[in-house]
Amino acid sequence: MPGGRLTHKDRQQIALGLADGLAYAEIARGLDRPTSTVTREVMRNGGAAGYRADLAHRATEQRAHRRRSPAPRLSRTDPQAQAHGRDPEAVRAYEEQFTTVMMQSGLPKMMSRVMVALLMTDAGSLTAAELAQRLQVSPATVSKSIAFLESQTLVRRERDERRRERYAVDGDLWYQSMTASVQALVQQVQVAREGVGVLGPGTPAAVRLENVARFLDFVAESLARAAEQAREVLSTVPGTPTEETAAPMEEPESSGL
Repeated sequence: MPGGRLTHKDRQQIALGLADGLAYAEIARGLDRPTSTVTREVMRNGGAAGYRADLAHRATEQRAHRRRSPAPRLSRTDPQAQAHGRDPEAVRAYEEQFTTVMMQSGLPKMMSRVMVALLMTDAGSLTAAELAQRLQVSPATVSKSIAFLESQTLVRRERDERRRERYAVDGDLWYQSMTASVQALVQQVQVAREGVGVLGPGTPAAVRLENVARFLDFVAESLARAAEQAREVLSTVPGTPTEETAAPMEEPESSGL
């Protein structure tokens, strides 16, 4: 019924609509549901490309079962989910949606959960114990995830006043991650161009590799420039004079009149 929980039949209709290339709003009208309901359902269950009705229905049932369990998931989101007057259910749904998006970008599930937890915390950083409690996983799982994220330059380690190791994500880490991506692209460009010499300039394979090298070279240069510009612009405190505004105006030369 409209406004109630989505049924298995509803989810099948969503899957058919996605397969036909329909917009979320159009699918929602067919179900007599708000567009936000369909959007949240799809993003929570694999996105438009990965949505499967059977899997989505099973996952929803599992989430409902966990909420009815003696140790509800709400306990791990307190006080974070309830701080600042937040709706715990909305926070939980957003966390799942955010994690799904991270996974679709290629990040493994556990690493995605850790990243999202770090990004969503008001404290700015979390210890391994806090992450383990929040995500309800073992410290070893957290350690493995942190090691992977560090290797991708996505997490920074720091020490608090009690000498505890904490993990954080900030804007500078995104810059470093982009820089690492640029370096990886540059290596691919170099390898592709080496292949041109090995396979013989002008041959079909060599031409293909040269086109790949040119494309990646352009992308790497554009990404590096964009990352530098973003870092410069976003790191400037509003109201702080730039070089242009800080430099004193030169006195006009005397005309002798």
